[in-house]
Amino acid sequence: MVRKKQSNRLTDQHKESKGVEGIFGKNARRHDLSVGDISILVLKKLEEKYNTLKFRHRNKLSKKEVNGALKKIDSYLGQSLFYKTAHIKPDGGLIEVRDDNDNWRVVLVSEAKYQGKDIHNIKAGKLVGKKNDQDIMAAGNAIERSHKNISEIANYMLTEPHFPYVIFLEGSNFLTKTIEVKRPDNRIVTLRYDSGQLNRLDRLSAANYGMPFNENLCENRSVSYDDKSVMLQAASMYTTGDGSRWDPEEMFKIMLDIAETSLRLLAKDIFTQITYKNEMDKM
Repeated sequence: MVRKKQSNRLTDQHKESKGVEGIFGKNARRHDLSVGDISILVLKKLEEKYNTLKFRHRNKLSKKEVNGALKKIDSYLGQSLFYKTAHIKPDGGLIEVRDDNDNWRVVLVSEAKYQGKDIHNIKAGKLVGKKNDQDIMAAGNAIERSHKNISEIANYMLTEPHFPYVIFLEGSNFLTKTIEVKRPDNRIVTLRYDSGQLNRLDRLSAANYGMPFNENLCENRSVSYDDKSVMLQAASMYTTGDGSRWDPEEMFKIMLDIAETSLRLLAKDIFTQITYKNEMDKM
């Protein structure tokens, strides 16, 4: 209920401000916007900018729908379902557009993951570990749960030319550079980005085939080897690099860019609606 009220507040504020700029003014920056909140803002921007297209947002995707999409490709696929209401629920949900054949097509799936409180603990002078005598806590494996969501969306979008899955990473487990953090007693603690104890980016790079982080990888990449060709679906992974929090406005820009990349790649399937707008604009 709280999330629903917050989403309604953001939508109303968006309308009053005549666009996204008002949302990210000085006052709005005080709000701790979630990726779900920002996803709603992206939806509103898409509806405003592409007003002949029909968009929708939903919070989850059922395993039954994933299996149905797979069966359309090959009847041998999508057969296993042990829990009838099984589903995935990405943090930011899914944004979809309706194509010329009245099918809903995914244009954005978003998540945000925070892992690693070392910077916060060091600044607070808090020691960790079983004996509370360590500066750094060994990284956990919670982020690996993201692989399940990525795999299910990939299965659902197996025939699509794009893969609009984006993950925003923050925290000391996602460093891309070595940083120094000062304790209250002025002692400096060095957090190395290449430490196996800390870094978990390599565990996520399996979902983007080792391609670069902080890049829009929405458009599927086809690779050839001998006489074989394979289409790769890669998640776009963004990290602040120094463990700091993401700026909501930057997240919005990235998410909108990925959604618009999806629309470009789906152009032939939403051609009628876009053409109608262009013809109306000429009148």
